[in-house]
Amino acid sequence: MKVLVTGASGQLGRDVVLLLEKEGHDILACDRDQMDITNQAQCNEVISSYHPEVIIHCAAYTAVDAAETDTDGAYKVNAVGTRNVAVAAEKVGAKLIYISTDYVFDGQSTTPYQEYDDTNPRSVYGKSKRAGEWLVQSLCSKWFVVRTSWVYGLHGNNFVKTMLKLGQEKPKFQVVHDQKGSPTYTVDLAFFLIELMGTEMYGIYHASNCGECTWYEFTQAIFEEAQTVVGVSIQAELEPCTTEQFPRPAPRPVNSVMDHLSIRTNGLTDLRPWREGLRDFIRSMS
Repeated sequence: MKVLVTGASGQLGRDVVLLLEKEGHDILACDRDQMDITNQAQCNEVISSYHPEVIIHCAAYTAVDAAETDTDGAYKVNAVGTRNVAVAAEKVGAKLIYISTDYVFDGQSTTPYQEYDDTNPRSVYGKSKRAGEWLVQSLCSKWFVVRTSWVYGLHGNNFVKTMLKLGQEKPKFQVVHDQKGSPTYTVDLAFFLIELMGTEMYGIYHASNCGECTWYEFTQAIFEEAQTVVGVSIQAELEPCTTEQFPRPAPRPVNSVMDHLSIRTNGLTDLRPWREGLRDFIRSMS
């Protein structure tokens, strides 16, 4: 298939491109230099010239805390940029896969969020990503909205790499233990996106590695897998703390866990347990 990937130099985008290449697809990998999504004329020109069958829209403003004081910047990329891609996709009849986030929910639910639960984002980042969802759904006839959470991969900075660095350098540090979610390995998410793009099962999907943990439990697992799988020496003593003890500009969802109702009901392949993905990631890092 002819596939255009936005945000192709980012953490998820690079793994999507690598997997598409491996499977023999015709790809146009676009980063900001190839196609500035905030420039509507440029989006129309690039997408109409290439005429893709599928667009996997990974480009996003993801600086969650910075967005709290840069509302215009977040909306320019996540809303206006997404609108530009959506309009151009519709003109050429392309399927559009929009990557969204667990931050569209307020995190107050006591159960995992399903795809058609009401959204209630609390942060500017979450609100701007929800705006992108609305625009995709209203402007495209062939769309997938894929919400994911706690993403990490080889290409770029992320929580796993940061914790491994701190674990080898710090004698002691604290990690939040009252926020729970599902860590997601970019390679596993990329496999799901490529399966999804070959279907006409349009709609909203929750796609994260299966299972749940807190950030503290995730860090414990990172240390255990690093020591067991590749023999990394972890020096740090890990302590749990509360969200109140570790204040951030943007509010974080207390519960980010998402139920994969759409994956099950459409008979698609669910992502594997998060601990298995973490183990493979640490192995690939070595």
